Amino acid sequence: MTDTPIPAILDSLSGYVDGVLPELVDLAMNIHANPEIRFEEYHAAKVLTEALETDGFAVERGVGGLETAFVGRWSTSTATPESTTIAVFCEYDALEGIGHACGHNLIAACGLGAGQLVKQWLQENHDVPANLMVIGSPGEEGGAGKVPLIEANVLDGVDIAIMVHPSSYNAVVGASMARIALDIKFTGRASHAAGAPELGRNALDASVLALNAIGLLRQQTPDGVRIHGIVTDGGEAPNIIPEHTALRVFLRSGDQENLISDILPRVRACFEGAAIATGCEVEIQENTPRYESVMQNRVLAGLAQDAYEALGRDLVVPAGPRGSTDMGNVSQRVPAMHPMMRLADGSPHTREFADDAAGPAAEGLIRDGALMLAATAVAAFADRDIVERAHAAFEAGETAR
Repeated sequence: MTDTPIPAILDSLSGYVDGVLPELVDLAMNIHANPEIRFEEYHAAKVLTEALETDGFAVERGVGGLETAFVGRWSTSTATPESTTIAVFCEYDALEGIGHACGHNLIAACGLGAGQLVKQWLQENHDVPANLMVIGSPGEEGGAGKVPLIEANVLDGVDIAIMVHPSSYNAVVGASMARIALDIKFTGRASHAAGAPELGRNALDASVLALNAIGLLRQQTPDGVRIHGIVTDGGEAPNIIPEHTALRVFLRSGDQENLISDILPRVRACFEGAAIATGCEVEIQENTPRYESVMQNRVLAGLAQDAYEALGRDLVVPAGPRGSTDMGNVSQRVPAMHPMMRLADGSPHTREFADDAAGPAAEGLIRDGALMLAATAVAAFADRDIVERAHAAFEAGETAR
């Protein structure tokens, strides 16, 4: 543990957390029981914004042109626009078919709880100038919902951005993968599959050939590159040569530069080659903003590490980048952290993890997650030097290792 005030701050916050924890657990279970996929999180946004307003936050809805995005703001009486501004992010979208298998219901509760705890601390320490934001960012699962918020200048004036994510381990270091999403459409020519197949141009063959080409390409890609996709349109009937088919494919890597400069052109060539081989036409589009790699700010990660250790959570160093998040886009613009907090042994994006997100361990994660985030924010509000050091590390590209 480094020499920071985090343990003392946690002690002061522990007197607040028991008062808000039952409400936070109920909210997390409510969102879990009403799963909503990207940009359809109307119920989750409603319960979160109502809770913020009840707690005295001024809430702006529909931010960045997204109906289910919001920003809650609260400032001390001594604050000015130049005072330290800290943003706590909430996520609350579910996955198709398997609900809250990434634990975003818990992220929402942790973010809300952190905002409530920090506000209570600031009310007791009203001479500290502070601007507190709780940002509701929808569509993290595949929709890059934080990008429209960035483009709407929500991060303007933000000194630090923080959030926590459930996982199978505790970690304050480690990057995420950059991600590019491709939507591919093949167009061929319809014909009777039995009576006149020679007149057709099979768009499904093009999709199959492209996926096989990608399978072979994987042998010559660097370690850590991930390429995976699904067929979103495979034709209409077995007795018709498919005229239109479509794929959705994700490209990921911890090396963002290589992903763009090398992997993307080679994958595009798989689609273009499949079109040539089958006599089809191909259209390749990026309909979703790119996810950038997370820069775990070294200074903020140090504060989080002290909080984890004080809370009795053993830390690990992940073997390599796992998954992708649009918090990476935030972290490329302001000092940020996106630590992982252990919920259960299982991997996210499984039915088992969805069960765990409403299971016996959920309350403990909400409590520790809210406390860790709140302690990090309070430390930065109380000591402007922490903010300055976080910015210096950000400008120097110093990430937590």
